[in-house]
Amino acid sequence: MVAITDKTTGLDPNMWEAVQTRDSRADGRFVYGVSSTGIYCRPTCPSRRPAPHRVAFFDRAIEAEAAGFRACKRCLPDQETPSTSLVRKVCKYIQEQSDESGSMPTLAELGQAVGSSPSHLQRVFKETTGVTPRQYAAAWRLDRFKAIIKDGQDISTAFYEAGFGSSSRLYENSGERMGMSPGAYRKGGKGMDIYHTVVTCPMGWLLVAATEKGICSVKLGGSDTELEENLQSEFPSANHQQVGGHLATWTAEILSYLDGENTGLDLPLDIQATAFRQQVWRMLRTIPYGETRTYQQVAQSLGKDDATRAVGTACGANPVALVIPCHRVLRKDGGLGGYRWGLGRKKSLLEMEQAVD
Repeated sequence: MVAITDKTTGLDPNMWEAVQTRDSRADGRFVYGVSSTGIYCRPTCPSRRPAPHRVAFFDRAIEAEAAGFRACKRCLPDQETPSTSLVRKVCKYIQEQSDESGSMPTLAELGQAVGSSPSHLQRVFKETTGVTPRQYAAAWRLDRFKAIIKDGQDISTAFYEAGFGSSSRLYENSGERMGMSPGAYRKGGKGMDIYHTVVTCPMGWLLVAATEKGICSVKLGGSDTELEENLQSEFPSANHQQVGGHLATWTAEILSYLDGENTGLDLPLDIQATAFRQQVWRMLRTIPYGETRTYQQVAQSLGKDDATRAVGTACGANPVALVIPCHRVLRKDGGLGGYRWGLGRKKSLLEMEQAVD
């Protein structure tokens, strides 16, 4: 195992940065294990980034396995195959192209660069990583932007260094995951397929509903009937189904969070709101696990000191409990404030997060 060199995070800073940015140049130099899952991965693994205090670095796969970790089935850190070799070449080219031109290469350009047909490349990349090359490029670019900001650069500089070209491209990229049109929402989901499931959880009952694009509703309640009736009233004109899309996977991640095993819910959303509420909800998703902010601090972070009440309203209108963590927002005096799903649940969620090491 490599030596710990950073006193604040307990991680080698260069390796941790490579993991955060999915740097293909680090592939083969080390692997990292995640204590909460017992899995070890390549630096380029497309899975959600773990909390830093749960990460350990190893020079070789055999060392990770000796420490009790098992190989990730997405990035296959324990083996070299034609598929993983192709994926690594594609990842490296995407990063280098973004560095040089700031543009996302097309499938045809990628195929030419790595010696593969576009259709074969797309299929192998998706089968190996679970995402398309374009989705990987977007995630890598956004991760790079966040890393540059954390390094102390101003936002304008970070826009260009991350390859967005302009601030509008960044916001367009962020908005891809929050895409239900106002018209579709106003019509009660007319013409939409909405999949939902209701399961028991530590907070009572949990309903998760989603379209093919992402999660559109997460509710907590005292009974399955109550939650299903609420969903039906919210989307009365939709075609409701109990299975489909990525619903099972997304629900499992939320349940893992409620069990204290998953400290981050970076899930795709398909929701609709005013521009201000979207701003508030994006801000809430940046509040670290186990931490809280006041309504006033959220308003100030948006440059709108007088919008404290509006922030509270936006929190109350949050349609996807837990995924957008409005429970992490408190009153200025430290009081719980409000919570759409009950103050008892809000208190329990905060205690759970603060108890997780």
